[in-house]
Amino acid sequence: MQSAETSTGEVQKGLESLAVDAPEEKKISEGARDRGVEEEAERVGEETTEKDEDDDDEMEREDHDSDEAEKPNIMNFDTSLPTSHAYLGADMEEFHGRTVHDEESCQMIPVLSHTSVMLIPGQTLPLQLFRPQEVSMMRTVMQQDRTFAVLAYSDTGERQAEFGTTAEIYAYREEQEYGVETVKLKAVGRQRFKIHELRTQADGIRLAKVQILPERILPSTLSSVQLSSQSRLQMHTSTQPTSKHCRQGQRWWQKYQKRKFHCANLTSWPAWVYSLYDSEILMNRVKRQLHEWDENLKDDSLPSNAIDFSYRVAACLPIDDALRIQLLKIGSAIQRLRCELDIMDRCTSLCCKQCQDTEITTKNEIFSLSLYGPMAAYVNPHGYVHETLTVYKANSLNLIGRPSTQHSWFPGYAWTIAQCRTCGSHLGWKFTATNKDLTPHKFWGLTRSALLPTIPKTDEEEEEGQEASRLLRL
Repeated sequence: MQSAETSTGEVQKGLESLAVDAPEEKKISEGARDRGVEEEAERVGEETTEKDEDDDDEMEREDHDSDEAEKPNIMNFDTSLPTSHAYLGADMEEFHGRTVHDEESCQMIPVLSHTSVMLIPGQTLPLQLFRPQEVSMMRTVMQQDRTFAVLAYSDTGERQAEFGTTAEIYAYREEQEYGVETVKLKAVGRQRFKIHELRTQADGIRLAKVQILPERILPSTLSSVQLSSQSRLQMHTSTQPTSKHCRQGQRWWQKYQKRKFHCANLTSWPAWVYSLYDSEILMNRVKRQLHEWDENLKDDSLPSNAIDFSYRVAACLPIDDALRIQLLKIGSAIQRLRCELDIMDRCTSLCCKQCQDTEITTKNEIFSLSLYGPMAAYVNPHGYVHETLTVYKANSLNLIGRPSTQHSWFPGYAWTIAQCRTCGSHLGWKFTATNKDLTPHKFWGLTRSALLPTIPKTDEEEEEGQEASRLLRL
């Protein structure tokens, strides 16, 4: 951008050249020329000021709203809106039914390359595809069983994936934008698999020979010592009161646990040891943690099946890919729930993945603004998928640019790019309500790929100056 003095000098030279080249009767007077120079200088100065103001809008500014942010008592935002992914368009063709491959069977499935999402069974994956090979692959997939493969790469930088998840398309649309063929779709994760072979066809589409991994359903911990004569003493969950938090519900639950583990008296282990591996007890412990994230969470909205429930929780945990792939490898819902409880208990801090020392938010600030839970996958207009975690407060962030409502994942909110104040890495967005009656008035959406779960230092470690590993590992 040129200064006002430079522009004034150029104006003077231009006017002088006009005076020399023009006939005598058309020469401008010295006074008129000076007045023209002054007017031009003022105009250039005004334009320079306007450009500087525009540049100020694009400059970084510190975000101080987190200091004043508070949890609203009532949220009136419709949590079903984000799950619809309305930004993809309302005229998508929807499909029903479900494709399930036999466990342990080997299948040849086309692979979706160029995606950074580690898909969890049951998780929704929105996509916008522009590459000709991917568009061609999806057309072929739609003519078959609507199933493709999403490979799971860990954070260790491995070039060859070993595991992945099948994805089934349930909404699809093709369109042309500026002469470019585009595919917009919504898919859902179905089954885990292990990769045996990867090959590329002549048309550039990759195919994977995969083996569908089974879900191991473990028997009851006390089934081997259960006495048939005492089966009449067992209580079934169908007789459970509707509210567990009332006094009647608590008494019922205590009686249920006592009768369920009464056979532990016949073994050398106490009853509480067996309760550590009971799916119902594990699910209730996880639900208590989820209620801390979302006070309005209803148990009816969660899967009642232990397998589906464990996957729902895995898709909501803000953990890095190194931890997520460990959960994906586990073939038992009970063991998966135990690991998830360990993560939820120990991981109380989320830091910038690039800095590793800059704390961005804590577990207490996480909340749900979607029926999917506190974290879900969304896709931007350029085709990049972000698994976005919603929090009330976020620290150490700088905001870039002006708020925009274009292509907003949360209708009624404008987004502003947020970067780490220390290293400048992109961490997510700040969302502000465009309607003053909409609550929460503001929140932050953090992308999972930029976060690192950490364990805060204890007071003893800080006093002794110990450099213990704060990274969370199973």
